[in-house]
Amino acid sequence: MHAPQLIISDIDGTFINPAGRVTPRLRDVVVRAVRSGAKFALATGRPHRWLLPVLDQLPVAPTCVCANGAVVYDPVEDTVLRSFELAPETMGRVVEAIDEALRPLNIQHGYGVERVGQSALDPEEECFLTTPEYNRDAWDTAFGIGTVAEITSQPAAKLLVRAPQLQSAEMFDLLAQVIEPEDAHLTYSMDEGLIELSHPGINKASGASVLAAEYGIEPSQVIAFGDMPNDLEMLAWAGMGVAMANSAPALLDAADYVTASNEEDGVAQVLEHWF
Repeated sequence: MHAPQLIISDIDGTFINPAGRVTPRLRDVVVRAVRSGAKFALATGRPHRWLLPVLDQLPVAPTCVCANGAVVYDPVEDTVLRSFELAPETMGRVVEAIDEALRPLNIQHGYGVERVGQSALDPEEECFLTTPEYNRDAWDTAFGIGTVAEITSQPAAKLLVRAPQLQSAEMFDLLAQVIEPEDAHLTYSMDEGLIELSHPGINKASGASVLAAEYGIEPSQVIAFGDMPNDLEMLAWAGMGVAMANSAPALLDAADYVTASNEEDGVAQVLEHWF
């Protein structure tokens, strides 16, 4: 592969180290890449409201694919450029299917929604709402609280279901059998019993393709970095998909190349080959 024209990286477990920091080495190579003419973007499961701690560490302000592709966000203008949402009636069907699958197994679970909003400064309680059962052990008073009917009454970028007694891979295998692909796309970005559902066909690859088309860059000219199953489609779409050494097994199997872990500056190690 020639020097990539678009670099796009997941954040957690990939671009930042375990302490949540962008290392000076990584920051410097990203700056060199941008100065050489390459485009740089971040692609994350986070909502755009949770980007500031990362963006504040960078001397560049990349356009960001957020909420697993459901939101494309411009931090310079603090503007949502594009969004793809689940309709309330669709979320109602999905919740019903999940309840029918989990309740007979006595699996306690709760729901959350991530609404798009506009600004990174939108009130958290208006954009991230959960049922009381969503996460009893890690309560955050900034979240809005409501019934399932209340939190799904408006369109959402993501519907989340949490079952703390399960691993996310177990939940995925169970729920993928009952959620119609025409209703929602399922994925996960952490191991602890959390499944994320988006509009059908929406994932990090679809968001990255929006940016690539805007820049006039072919997928073959893109390098993408990730570590969890919500990065799978993006790594497959890119001309070179790179998994971190700390990645979930599915990514290690699917990637074109495996670099060092995020603790060992794996993204920087790869980019230094070109920049």
